[in-house]
Amino acid sequence: MFIKVVIVIFSFYAVYKVFIKYKSGQISAPRAIFWLLLWVAVIGAALWPKTTDLIAKFAGVSRGADLLVYLSILVIFFLIFRIIIKLEKIDKEITKIVRKVTLDEKSDNYK
Repeated sequence: MFIKVVIVIFSFYAVYKVFIKYKSGQISAPRAIFWLLLWVAVIGAALWPKTTDLIAKFAGVSRGADLLVYLSILVIFFLIFRIIIKLEKIDKEITKIVRKVTLDEKSDNYK
């Protein structure tokens, strides 16, 4: 019972943070919707764990907890993939900026 309370309280806090980030323009509407749906699903799974068993059986998994672990791992891998792609893009942009600044400084030195 204690873990359910912790999960629900944390999830409501996460929903609150999503709203704050969206209102301040730090995240887009699609990302806010994704995170809201995720946290609402976490709350639902914590409050009604038998529902996850029904969904798991439909998906071909024996237990709802197993299904949640599998889905969590998939989501984590996807988010890590997106972060890596974003970091590579930032790295390329920084390299371009550094090259441009360096070339501009060298051309200023020759004037």
